Amino acid sequence: MQLGSRLRALRIAADVTREAAGYSIRASESKISRMELGRVGFKERDVTDLLTLYGVAAPDQAELLALAREANRPGWWQAYSDVLPAWFLNYLDLEQAAELIRSYEIQFVPGLLQTEAYARAVITIGHGRSTKREVDRRVELRMARQSMLTRPGGPRLWAVLDEAVLLRPMGNRTIHREQLEALLKLIEAPTVRLQVVPFSTGGHAAAGGAFSILRFALEEVPDVVFLEQLTGGLYLDRPEDVDEYAAAAGRLFIDATTPARTADAIHRALRDF
Repeated sequence: MQLGSRLRALRIAADVTREAAGYSIRASESKISRMELGRVGFKERDVTDLLTLYGVAAPDQAELLALAREANRPGWWQAYSDVLPAWFLNYLDLEQAAELIRSYEIQFVPGLLQTEAYARAVITIGHGRSTKREVDRRVELRMARQSMLTRPGGPRLWAVLDEAVLLRPMGNRTIHREQLEALLKLIEAPTVRLQVVPFSTGGHAAAGGAFSILRFALEEVPDVVFLEQLTGGLYLDRPEDVDEYAAAAGRLFIDATTPARTADAIHRALRDF
């Protein structure tokens, strides 16, 4: 996405149409559009030809060519492609590159905050026909993803949970209690901000369901909204769609408990377990 955005800026500055850019690399106008949106891989030769067309001198091409090589390098999570669908691997690419992840959950604790036992219970619900090895692999990946919250330069997580998440046991009551106790520790982490929307709030801005908004460090890379569905994932990056979800997230942050009172909500749930 970063490379595509920079190529687009260079094309516009050079007053080159997408059609002309596509012709220069023996491709279609739609291929250039997909490249600029970061939705396809990059051939180094194509990037070189485009940079030359846009008037970028050879000595100045090194940075973008290095970015192209980085964009094509598979992330460590690609090793789990045997148990994960391509649409979710795409999400992991975005997650690892994000600066800030804002999410709203109505049923489960966010995967980045789950204990191993809780994660296993949730994964088993969604993949009841999977073998034990497949479940183990998915759990292993979920635990590995969490390391990015403590990685230098890693993303920050700002999550809002519906109160039902705290009160609906996953696996058994012991597993759920351990998860709630883990949340009490996690809310002290500098990269985690957690809030709860209490039942007393009634209807609220995100009644449509769970979502995540991923923000990236570079201004030219737009925010992306991710909606996980039963058999796939939906990615929204049109400004009008992102703005709607960002506004809903903003209202949720107001309706929810303040981060300072989140521990009180978790303690109340713990009393039920």
